Amino acid sequence: MDLTSLNQLFTFKSIFESLEDAVICHDIDFKITDINPAAARLFGFTREQIGKTVSGIMEKAVFEEYERLVDTVRSGANVQGFRTVCRSITGEDLHVSITISPITDAEQKLIGISQMIRDISDGYTADEQQATLAAIIEGSEDAIVSKTLDGFITSWNKGAQGIFGYSASEVIGKHITILIPQDRIHEEDYIINKVRAGQRIEHYKTVRLAKDGTEIPISLTVSPIRNKQGRIIGVSKIARNITAQKLADEKQAALAAIVESSDDAIVSKTLAGIITTWNKGAENIFGYSENEAVGRHISLLIPPDRLDEEERIISSIKKGVKIDHFQTIRISKENKEIQVSLTVSPIKNSDGIIIGASKVARDITAQRASENALKSNSQKLMILNSIGKSISEQLDVNVILQKVTDATTELTGAAFGAFFYNKTNEEGESYMLYTLSGAPREAFEKFGMPRNTAVFHATFSGEGVVRVDNIRKDERYGKMAPHFGMPDGHLPVVSYLAVPVISSTGTVIGGLFFGHPESGIFLQDHEDLVVGVASQAAIALDNSKLFEEVKTLSLKKDEFIALASHELKTPLTSMSGFLQVLQKTASDGLNKVFLDKAIKQVDKLNILINDLFDISKVQAGKLQFNFERLDLGALIGDICETFEQTVPGHNYIYVREGDLVLQGDKMRMEQVITNLIGNAVKYAPHSRDINITAVNHNHEIIISVIDYGAGIPAAEQAHIFSQFYRVREKDRNISGLGLGLYITKEIIERHGGRIWVESEPGKGAAFKFAVPVCNTHINI
Repeated sequence: MDLTSLNQLFTFKSIFESLEDAVICHDIDFKITDINPAAARLFGFTREQIGKTVSGIMEKAVFEEYERLVDTVRSGANVQGFRTVCRSITGEDLHVSITISPITDAEQKLIGISQMIRDISDGYTADEQQATLAAIIEGSEDAIVSKTLDGFITSWNKGAQGIFGYSASEVIGKHITILIPQDRIHEEDYIINKVRAGQRIEHYKTVRLAKDGTEIPISLTVSPIRNKQGRIIGVSKIARNITAQKLADEKQAALAAIVESSDDAIVSKTLAGIITTWNKGAENIFGYSENEAVGRHISLLIPPDRLDEEERIISSIKKGVKIDHFQTIRISKENKEIQVSLTVSPIKNSDGIIIGASKVARDITAQRASENALKSNSQKLMILNSIGKSISEQLDVNVILQKVTDATTELTGAAFGAFFYNKTNEEGESYMLYTLSGAPREAFEKFGMPRNTAVFHATFSGEGVVRVDNIRKDERYGKMAPHFGMPDGHLPVVSYLAVPVISSTGTVIGGLFFGHPESGIFLQDHEDLVVGVASQAAIALDNSKLFEEVKTLSLKKDEFIALASHELKTPLTSMSGFLQVLQKTASDGLNKVFLDKAIKQVDKLNILINDLFDISKVQAGKLQFNFERLDLGALIGDICETFEQTVPGHNYIYVREGDLVLQGDKMRMEQVITNLIGNAVKYAPHSRDINITAVNHNHEIIISVIDYGAGIPAAEQAHIFSQFYRVREKDRNISGLGLGLYITKEIIERHGGRIWVESEPGKGAAFKFAVPVCNTHINI
């Protein structure tokens, strides 16, 4: 090596040693070949790191990034200013900028890499702070604006755009007066003079203009901007939109006006119960003026027996719990009890500490009276509805009259009530006690029946209602011997009300009588209520009488059907026997055809008579059942086979599924299935397929018999199971009395089941019934 080269080497070595930037050199295998003192200072390395790999002094992710950069250098490019984070020996994260350069030999062959590493942590922190401040300014909802001392805008954040509507490009460079109303231009001079003097202005409330000309109330905070030498070079403004605050102030004023004009008492008090505010409503309700109430304890309004309520209220308020609609009683200045509804809320200071209570008291005296009246009327309406429904559903005279007497006694508030039948003796003076409410029957048994006195005459003659506040002072009272009034021991009657019960024919059935030991009990409302119930009772009694007459006729009809059925069965049985004998002896030919037809008609007649006979048994409650364990699925199969032989020309498609065993009467269930399949054949003569299904579903056996005939109109389906009812269609000319489905329904229900029909006109009909599997609760 010549002297010049040697001098250069020493020069480079000196520069290497004196560099303030850290330098780390390594070979192409990443083994460290040299480290300068700055690297030792920056990372805490020593010369002992030489010979170790670079990966040992870098985080894995950083080294992987570094490897990719070295590959870039190997391709002939330089890497400058690569920013990353390296960790020192002590574990400190350092923000650094790395410049990576190739190391080549004399033949320009790559033999290593040099890293020049600059610590940029201080600059990074400053940048980070700058970015943070910029983010705060940009993210602020307040308008943050800077301007020169001459008033020209130099910066404008998004908050300013949100408040005033201008974008930054529209206002930067413009004079601040574009935001100031003409009548407030003088404020800018005031602000600039303050800033030039180095003064700060805080919370200056004024009005500024938005882009669309809207005036916006704002609160301004203005500060001087200084350069590094401390000289004031501009102005920083923070403008807050206080529209909401202004509205809140206005709302507060409005609330104050509302409080003062409210009809409710609005009172505040300390936690010790001392009244601090008192509005006009409180004065009107309780009678105390503001001067008389403020400063006194709230107990001046509380009855002595309710003082514990105040302790409970204050206890809740101290816990921050609001009390809503607490109904109680308070005392007025005149010592009058007032029913009130209280709402009590905690009052908190600016630090959120509860310092008192706000109380709103509403006078509900009239409301409670209305509620009580409404409740009373509601109860009366319920009773009226109940009695109306009850007596309209009843046909038993005893039940009707007792319900009417009980209900009207309750409605009128009578001490007792009674219904007397208008049963007269030969002299036309005897009435019969039928029902009594509010008193034992023994109270009347020792007295004779009431006679045709002047008091009772108006009622039993149907002249009208008698309502007297004190019957003992009535001119009609006490005129008849031997008692000349009520006999000794009679129920005490002062208030008296009597209402006749008159039938639709004008006949007086009887009368409702009510008594009470106090005077003036019965009012016009009571009279109107009883008159209404009496008219309902009269209708119900008429219906009851009619029912008894119909019931008598029905019994006679049932007796006739039973007798006729029995009388018809005897000759019919003989005719059937004779025809069957003739059928066996007749030879083929016309005689044989006529005999077969005659036997079929006799069989039809026999079925009709059996149905009539069953109807009479159903209505008399004498239709007998013999329950046993029955395989319904097998029974249906046998019936289908019988139909295939006796009524050919149809496909009887039978599908069964599951256990189909129940407790049932085999003969009656056979009657049901035969009737349903027979109807399917009869009413769908042109349909070949008849589907029968039997399934076990949810502990029920469900049977379906489906035909594909004309179907049943929806209006007819509700009546199809009624006795003597038949679907009325012009194109049907089928014999029958309309009893089969009625009897079928009775049999199914006696098995604890139900039956129904599903049909659409033109799409056939599906008759279905369900009976319990092995039902043990059968009404025998």
